[in-house]
Amino acid sequence: MCGIIGYVGTREAKPLLLQGLQRLEYRGYDSAGIALRERAGLEYVRAVGNLENLVAAAGPNGSHSRHGLGHTRWATHGAVTEQNAHPLTGCEASKLAIVLNGIVENYRELKGELESEGHTFTSQTDAEVVVHLIEREYDGDLTAALVRVYPLLEGHFSIVAIHHDHPDVLVGVREQTPLVVGAGDGEMFIASSVAAFLSETRRAYFPADGEIIEVTPKGARFLVDGVEVEREPEEVPWDQDSAEKGGYETYMQKEIYEQPEAVRETIGDRVRGHNLVLEALGLTELEVQNLRRVVIVACGTAYHAGVVGRYVIEEWARVPVEPDIASEWIYRNPVLSKDTLVIGISQSGESRDTVNAVKLARESGARTLAVTNLMGTQITREAEATLFTRCGLEVGVAASKTFTAQVALLSLLALRLASIRRSLPEDEIEFILDRLHELPDKMEQFLNDVARGLSARGLSARGLRWKCPGGAAGQGQPAR
Repeated sequence: MCGIIGYVGTREAKPLLLQGLQRLEYRGYDSAGIALRERAGLEYVRAVGNLENLVAAAGPNGSHSRHGLGHTRWATHGAVTEQNAHPLTGCEASKLAIVLNGIVENYRELKGELESEGHTFTSQTDAEVVVHLIEREYDGDLTAALVRVYPLLEGHFSIVAIHHDHPDVLVGVREQTPLVVGAGDGEMFIASSVAAFLSETRRAYFPADGEIIEVTPKGARFLVDGVEVEREPEEVPWDQDSAEKGGYETYMQKEIYEQPEAVRETIGDRVRGHNLVLEALGLTELEVQNLRRVVIVACGTAYHAGVVGRYVIEEWARVPVEPDIASEWIYRNPVLSKDTLVIGISQSGESRDTVNAVKLARESGARTLAVTNLMGTQITREAEATLFTRCGLEVGVAASKTFTAQVALLSLLALRLASIRRSLPEDEIEFILDRLHELPDKMEQFLNDVARGLSARGLSARGLRWKCPGGAAGQGQPAR
């Protein structure tokens, strides 16, 4: 997934954009760029490769712009070249630029139509059609232009646009890919992840699919079909430390050692002595007793958490469980009914196929429950009820603490279902709750034992580097 960061406010935009892109590096990329609104026009800097190349190309700040866009790209359409890097502009003299994550699936048809109207394309990307469409629809109102362009696009994407004639305005829209707005004091951010602006503000808006977002230093407006709707910001329950490595070589190493605390927080006050208290499941006790089937839909690591969930739900609640890969399940025309519970698991709450699976289940008459790590995300809107893991920000691409927290939360859910269905004796439920209470401490003990074992073998638990007897890093010796 590419990275987006936009800023409008009172501070110089360039350092904030570069900082935001650095916060998004964990997503991976092959090129990057920024666009700044300067007095004479939009100023673009793009580079292929590491962000250091972009920083070098951008040079010392030297800019007083307080309004700009940044992007890191994973190539889908078009080669990895500076010409194809974002932000993209319609022509060399254009006052307009956009960044786009995702794919415009009908870009060939749109491109042919635009070329027949005289538009000239300068990149090999599918995203460039969006610039030309906005240029075509623009009549002095950038927001209205995007309102008209959005229905023409097919695919999954997040778009943010900037125009020189609209100082201190960024306009965006999302469709099945993440886009979040950060609210500061007299300044606003728009990004593909809260990680991009978490060091600046923890107040965030989470737009829904199809909402046009207009961001100025004074705040944000949200429009559906051209009509403004009310949105309230949420406090993101993470801090900047979540986005730092904390002395570890990698985010993944850090998050492996954060697993005990993630499980401890996820269990938290849900277990009070021998009492299990979960948030509303969206089901009455009678509906739980009458459940005939549970379907767990997820992708990647979350799917494997669902596989573990199958074992505990079937063992304790005595109801059949079917874990499915969401991206395949949605094309199966699944058989669903009101006595089926569909659980969608997504760490980010934005996994496209999982969100679509939950939506399909709800529209087909099944009951739906989301398991996710972040409030306000798309899956929480599609499901009837939500259970949150409490892991903090997970930056590592290979999931660790979110997986273990999902398994812990599914275990609590299984016990709650078992209690309502009376499929386990109460003393056995109490015994399992006691063991779950002990789990974070046992995990910490295990990880400390691992660290001591690595140290005894000449390795660092944090850096996992080979150590010579004298303590200096070994030359060319592998970690064994």
